[in-house]
Amino acid sequence: MSQRTCLSIILAAGEGTRMKSAIPKVLHKIAGLPMVAHVVRAAETAGAGNLALVIGHGADQMREAAAKFAPKAETFVQEKRLGTAHAVLAARAAIERGHDDILVMFGDTPLIDPGALTVARLKLAEGAAVVVIGFRTDNPTGYGRLIEKGGKLIAIREEKDASAEERAITFCNGGLMAIAGKHALGLLDTVGNANAKGEYYLTDIVEIASQRGLDVVATEATFENALGINNRAELAAAEAIWQRRRRHEAMLSGVALIAPETVYFSHDTEIGADTVVEPNVWFGPGVTVEGGATIHAFSHLEGATIASGCEVGPFARLRPGADLKTKAKVGNFCEVKKAVVEKGAKVNHLTYIGDAVIGAGANIGAGTITCNYDGYSKFLTEIGENAFIGSNSSLVAPVSIGNGAYVASGSVITENVPDDALAFGRARQKTMPGKAKELRTRRAEAAKK
Repeated sequence: MSQRTCLSIILAAGEGTRMKSAIPKVLHKIAGLPMVAHVVRAAETAGAGNLALVIGHGADQMREAAAKFAPKAETFVQEKRLGTAHAVLAARAAIERGHDDILVMFGDTPLIDPGALTVARLKLAEGAAVVVIGFRTDNPTGYGRLIEKGGKLIAIREEKDASAEERAITFCNGGLMAIAGKHALGLLDTVGNANAKGEYYLTDIVEIASQRGLDVVATEATFENALGINNRAELAAAEAIWQRRRRHEAMLSGVALIAPETVYFSHDTEIGADTVVEPNVWFGPGVTVEGGATIHAFSHLEGATIASGCEVGPFARLRPGADLKTKAKVGNFCEVKKAVVEKGAKVNHLTYIGDAVIGAGANIGAGTITCNYDGYSKFLTEIGENAFIGSNSSLVAPVSIGNGAYVASGSVITENVPDDALAFGRARQKTMPGKAKELRTRRAEAAKK
């Protein structure tokens, strides 16, 4: 099958009306990735070397988004919504190029398994003209029924057009179809609109192909493969399914999830074996965790790289550009952004580190702030190896703290500190005996007036 060319036509023209959104429906996200991008990934994994997106509402938004998740895809606009066959024919120019296999998919079915598409392609390679991916359910109401005879699929009947006997069938159309390229246009151009909705149904090509003596078969996948998203409640349900799958996959690969149902991954999260993830951790896009790390409870990570042996949290936030080297530690109520924390360095608690390089073995005391922004530009703070930054210090960037240097607690540092130097940046303490009592008395008298 590797020699067979494949075109995937993804129908992505749905509006966001039922989502109560100005965003096109298929651009709503599952695990941080537009649902249509999940479909694109599945198609590519199944061997689709060419992609055609059929778009409609929000065409400019769709093109802009597609440039990121499917930069090589062609886009075709369905000007009028006259049914699924009409939508597929919007990509006629792509079909005419003569691919061996054509996969027709919907942009609002983000949970499709690439394996189900591969099985459908194998059936085409064995000689089928049309392959329909179906599922079985005890509650088929609302779905098109797959009507089989002698092991062949002879028709798909939409519920509004089905007889009582046909409505009793529990094998249903999942909306995903594979078509032999050499038959595609001949079948699609024959579809008529003599149905309850007056639309051109893609499903009609099953009956047309059967009448022509072509082989039409149905393959079976799970219901989740065909789960379409039409509102935000269904979007949340699909998210839950995706997360459940990903958590299971992570645990089978050697990741310890203490309370799996409370951990949320993004589509591109990479996490190594022997990592321990405590409850209520959120992985945003762009996070890579090497093996043997510990992510403590209630931490929020995005765009971060975490090396082996690191500890993060609890209640830590790693923002884009955070880069923790081997056995580095970012503790509770700390925030790190666009900063490298070198091997064995510790940022233990109540600290903000932004636009910085923290040297190996350095210790950053509680309440330390890198003052990286002057209202116009960001500036770099460099802290050397084995430096010690006392608690409640403010390091005003651009500034450099040398190797082995020591910054006294409560300092505001505005000048570079050489290697092994001790720096104070605070007012000298002055103690005035009895002054506190005098101050309280004066304020109490003023309050009576």
